Amino acid sequence: MDNHKNDAYYIQKAIKDISAILKYSKGKSYQDFVEDEQLIDSIMFRFIQLAENIKNISNKFKEQNKQVPWGKIIGFRNGIVHEYGETDYSIVYDIIFDNLDSLKKLFEQNIK
Repeated sequence: MDNHKNDAYYIQKAIKDISAILKYSKGKSYQDFVEDEQLIDSIMFRFIQLAENIKNISNKFKEQNKQVPWGKIIGFRNGIVHEYGETDYSIVYDIIFDNLDSLKKLFEQNIK
């Protein structure tokens, strides 16, 4: 692993991905979301990037933040990649509006 690619590096990248997802989906109803193919594509891409960055965060950081469902995030990414087109968008929508903001705040607290 490169010296500059430490937890802070991957957390900052994760924050960037979460911020993009929140920005793209802001004010969107579920119906708006599922009817906008471009929006879905961009959000799914960002979720994949988010999970890739999370995979590179150290086990030490993950152990210190057990409240985060690390395995579920990686599993969600795998579902997107391997079952794209069959993804349950209601789950994606719920994750965006129920979980991402708190994950972003956790990362922001740990980056200071």
